[in-house]
Amino acid sequence: MFTVRPSRARGYANHGWLETYHSFSFADYHDPAHMNFRALRVLNDDRVAGGGGFPSHPHRDMEIITHVLSGQLAHRDSMGNGAVVKAGEWQYMSAGKGVVHSEMNPSPDDPVHLLQIWIIPDKRGYEPRYDQKLFTEAPGQWTLAVSPDGRDGSIAIRQDAFVNAAKIEAGSKLNYSLAKGRGGWLHVATGAATLNGIGLKAGDAVAIENEETLEIVGVEAGEVILFNLA
Repeated sequence: MFTVRPSRARGYANHGWLETYHSFSFADYHDPAHMNFRALRVLNDDRVAGGGGFPSHPHRDMEIITHVLSGQLAHRDSMGNGAVVKAGEWQYMSAGKGVVHSEMNPSPDDPVHLLQIWIIPDKRGYEPRYDQKLFTEAPGQWTLAVSPDGRDGSIAIRQDAFVNAAKIEAGSKLNYSLAKGRGGWLHVATGAATLNGIGLKAGDAVAIENEETLEIVGVEAGEVILFNLA
């Protein structure tokens, strides 16, 4: 079964320095029908204006993944990490027992476009940890960015969840198989594509249940993200 979550149906807020769309309930946006999808709790599509950002704030017991689509994001945290996450990079912070961090746009003029992803961990109380990687994604091929065990050079997280990313071009085709009992969430980050014939544009997503064979065809150049969840 494929359930489309159109871009226009997401929660929306514009704070001036931040324009954001929420796939699931977050902050002032609350929709009991869209609290999460399996362990995927937050998928925010954020655009932060030049000089803007999130000042120091706490988190705990959440696997937090940031994927920068364009621009740059400066990160600092109470574990002593300080880095600039550049376009194409993936950043991971396991909040565990508790961590404080900030995320700021270091450019005074250029915006940064990012996906903020929260995945519920398999248990509470882990020690916090951090990772950051750049993957070279060839168009029309899946790149495993996140996994439970760090296979194939991916970022290891504390949940039975896989995050796959792919660059798409018009006419490019991607296939993916979901094991029986697992669910998928396909998010079109940029561009446009079809999923098993369903037309999707940037910001659209599809919840996938009881489907094992997926075919994604590029319509406009961009990037798609596929979550494979227990």
